[in-house]
Amino acid sequence: MTADTLVQPTTPAVAAPRGLRSRARQLGIDTGYTLANFPIGIAAFVVAVTGLALGAGLLVVWAGVAVLAGTLLAARGFATAERAWLPAVLDRPVPRPAYLRPEGRPVRRLLTPLRDPQTWLDVLHAVVRFPFTIAGFVVTVTMWAGALGGLTYWAWDWALPDASRDPRNADLLELLGLESTAGRRVLLYTVIGLLFAVLLPFAVRGVALLQAQLGRVMLTSRAAAQAEIGRLAEGRDAAVAAEAVALRRLERDIHDGPQQRLVRLGMDLARARRQLDRDPQAARDTLGEAADLARETLEELRALSRGIAPPVLADRGLAAALAALAARSPVPVDLAVDLPAERLAPVTENTAYFVVSEALANVAKHSDAGVCRVALTCSGERLRVVVEDDGTGGAVLVPGHGLAGLADRLQAVDGTLAVDSPRGGPTRLTAELPCA
Repeated sequence: MTADTLVQPTTPAVAAPRGLRSRARQLGIDTGYTLANFPIGIAAFVVAVTGLALGAGLLVVWAGVAVLAGTLLAARGFATAERAWLPAVLDRPVPRPAYLRPEGRPVRRLLTPLRDPQTWLDVLHAVVRFPFTIAGFVVTVTMWAGALGGLTYWAWDWALPDASRDPRNADLLELLGLESTAGRRVLLYTVIGLLFAVLLPFAVRGVALLQAQLGRVMLTSRAAAQAEIGRLAEGRDAAVAAEAVALRRLERDIHDGPQQRLVRLGMDLARARRQLDRDPQAARDTLGEAADLARETLEELRALSRGIAPPVLADRGLAAALAALAARSPVPVDLAVDLPAERLAPVTENTAYFVVSEALANVAKHSDAGVCRVALTCSGERLRVVVEDDGTGGAVLVPGHGLAGLADRLQAVDGTLAVDSPRGGPTRLTAELPCA
């Protein structure tokens, strides 16, 4: 009871100020961003327009090439400054483009900025951003001036000129045809200041996001596309590598297991045929051994086929396949499956089954564990697979080890693998992959 009375009241008291501090911090970031963008935007616009015009005019004498290259490099500097602000304003990381590196002879190095599409986007951003920076600066200064001026009006009303002495110094109340007194003016401007203060975070956030989204589209979209292409290429390479590893392992398992048994089976049958006339009893014994060997070979082939594509997975789904897999494990398995009613995508089910199968095989071979826990949950669009054992630990995710094949298999379907296995245990393997 004492612990409850101490813990429960502190939750709202701690959460509220933290949210308020976060909003105040974001307001400060947005304000600094819009105010700093005004002089930077003017400078970028002047440099870009002047440099492009001058460079185009001087192209007939080749000096324009150097002017254009310098303009593009200057625009790249302004774009770099803009990209430095974007993560804080958008509250998420943004990719950074990979510019072409100057290589070769001096003339080719000079032409490198002119051959880089991202550099031209930087110049275009310097021109397009100009009206947005002006609008953002005006809105930000107006909202802050209205809020601060209205809320502090009571402190400096006495310093303003008296309208009774000079009719040209009419305040808002007099312009509206109302009697103006100090109390009424303080009340009116305080209300206006409160209204500006309420609207201030939304207005400043709006103009900051408008400029930041423009910068994101023009300065990082190409980099995001390049990163996505690179990620897909890595996934393709991982799929090829995982398939090659699986084929090599299957070839090794067939060579070391069923192939050797079939060779021995052929030898036993040949021996039985030779013994059939001179020693029928020995031939019957040899045939009995051959029948046992054929049965063992068939069981081993079935086990290999279950590792490739178990029929229960295709017929009854992932939960039933994992239950059968856990029942065959030499280490006791505590299985917990929380999946949606509808079936997952076949590639997702096959990958999840492969991950659990390989993890349980590693537990049985290397961990000396007494119990293993397997949990599957589908939250949102991600399937989370956790395999944990109480063994000796020491598993590492490095190239050349068995877990690297799991990582490649998951990367091929846009999944991830994390391994936490300190010396002495326990070992926790966490895989995440798309549900669809």
